Amino acid sequence: MISYQTAARGEPLVKVEGDLPMPTGAEVVVKMLACGVCHSDIHMHEGVFELGGGKQLEVGREGMVLGHEIFGEVAAFGPDAKDVQIGDRRVIYPWIGCGECASCKRGDEHLCTPGQALGIVKDGGFADYVLIPHSRYLFDKGDVSDSLAGTYACSGLTAYGALKKVGDLEAGDEIVIIGAGGVGSMAIQIARAFGIDPIVVDIDEAKLQSARDLGVTRTYNSSDPQTARALKKSVGGAYAAIDFVGAEASVNYGLNTLRKGGKLVVVGLFGGALTMPIPFLPMNARTIEGSYVGSLADMGELMTMVRDGKIAPIEIQERPLSEASDALSDLKAGKVQGRQGLVNS
Repeated sequence: MISYQTAARGEPLVKVEGDLPMPTGAEVVVKMLACGVCHSDIHMHEGVFELGGGKQLEVGREGMVLGHEIFGEVAAFGPDAKDVQIGDRRVIYPWIGCGECASCKRGDEHLCTPGQALGIVKDGGFADYVLIPHSRYLFDKGDVSDSLAGTYACSGLTAYGALKKVGDLEAGDEIVIIGAGGVGSMAIQIARAFGIDPIVVDIDEAKLQSARDLGVTRTYNSSDPQTARALKKSVGGAYAAIDFVGAEASVNYGLNTLRKGGKLVVVGLFGGALTMPIPFLPMNARTIEGSYVGSLADMGELMTMVRDGKIAPIEIQERPLSEASDALSDLKAGKVQGRQGLVNS
């Protein structure tokens, strides 16, 4: 099999030839057909997360096989595997836990530390075959395209999980989506499927136009931070802002749009630090909450919506698996509209 593995920090991926994985027990081997390229892959490729104030969190290592938005075809499985057949074409849930800790037993495998997440801890989809520990992580995609299917396991699931954290809405509760890139676009689609008309914010006018093309009626360009004040005034303050960027500027922008009792859900991992007077938290009764992908149950709910045709597709740029390094570079440089999918013929 062929995989594309990390080398030194930020250096081009290395093509490596190795043996096919051999499944045992309940394991399943999937031939990768399409794998999305995510901003998280950039962080793992570069080896650091920016924490603000010159501080960094070191992540990643040499020899990693990135890629966690995987769609593929079952090629082999162990003797204990159930409910799976050779040739099944499935989306892979990659946020796999140890199965023994309190988080896993609660159904929150995605919060297991360190867990066994594909493309982060275990080998992922920048390869032509992937080893999956159990068939319960396989989901039918329905009629959506192969290249789009895998993106639901991260960008789709991340958007879905963040929107669920907003909770039930009352008449007049306004939702702000900050960042109209790949994950933000997915959030727009899912929000509209929920009957929500979100307000969308971005610094890129082209992305705001893409949001309008998806049916969004209210957009604001956050390159001018003062537009947060105009947004807040127009609706009397938002009930919730979901930040798919996760930068200092975007987090502060989101806070500045909220009404009293509002909620900020931070999803993006761009980096930086948040500094604010502590009394403002109780005085404004605001909640700041992090959101990390979603649970296996969330994935099941999301894929039901996908199969039922409730979520309109987003743009996917296909490129061959051999261009994995170029795909990472283009995403880092901001050259990608929508999402990229690596395909393996």
